[in-house]
Amino acid sequence: MIHSMTAFARVEQAGANGTLSWELRSVNHRYLEPHLRLPEAFRDLEGPVREALRNGLSRGKVECTLRFADDSAGKPLQVDLERAAQLVAAAESVAKLIQQPAPLNPLEMLGWPGVLVADAADPKALNAAALKLFAEALGELKHGRAREGEELAKLLNERLDSIAAEVVALRELVPQMLAAQRQKILDRCAEMQADLDPQRLEQELVLLAQKSDVAEELDRLVTHVAEVRRVLKSGGAAGRRLDFLMQELNREANTLGSKAFDTRSTQTAVNLKVLIEQMREQVQNIE
Repeated sequence: MIHSMTAFARVEQAGANGTLSWELRSVNHRYLEPHLRLPEAFRDLEGPVREALRNGLSRGKVECTLRFADDSAGKPLQVDLERAAQLVAAAESVAKLIQQPAPLNPLEMLGWPGVLVADAADPKALNAAALKLFAEALGELKHGRAREGEELAKLLNERLDSIAAEVVALRELVPQMLAAQRQKILDRCAEMQADLDPQRLEQELVLLAQKSDVAEELDRLVTHVAEVRRVLKSGGAAGRRLDFLMQELNREANTLGSKAFDTRSTQTAVNLKVLIEQMREQVQNIE
């Protein structure tokens, strides 16, 4: 099964000390590019979260946002006296450099990070809960990418069916078109009443038929269509492989167009290019 790179996941968990929530958004990208938004108290999770992303995903720009709603209302507050003493000592050292320093404001000191603390839970336990919740969010994201990948595979197979039908139809028309082109040249020569060497004329007609022969291009189109089907069926990180195959399909469609000598073959080349471009746009979203 193939996977899309576009998905969204959100999970939330309420605990005794607050509510944790993760939001994960992923879009297409050439490589795996994680962007983490973590509260200061959860900075230690950055390494494990990045490792989990590397183990779980191959490509995509992934934005991971962690929020924590602290449920500390009504709980007794505590002052970190050791940190407050350090802050006072640092302020007094600076005050010695000032002629008339302003007195320390206790309320401002309480606003300094780390001085006023709540009766919070063990930070390690909170980090562990957040990491466990992230694994749940990542699993949901991967399921979403798999579901969209399944839909992308259906769309691509529909386009492949259309390409195969175009190839079959053109292959059946080639003998008729060559015969019509040959007759058109003979009629033109007859109108001109030109005295042409029949053997030389036949040689030129053979050369024209060789230049207009598109059997090789049609065979390659069939081969590439079969390979795209195989890659879609095998799944995995198939995006880059499929992107390469889209280039090869487009190359054959261009060659087919350059060899076109009939409006029907020209129209087939145009139809193929439209179908291939539609596929290429979808392939950009595949992991």
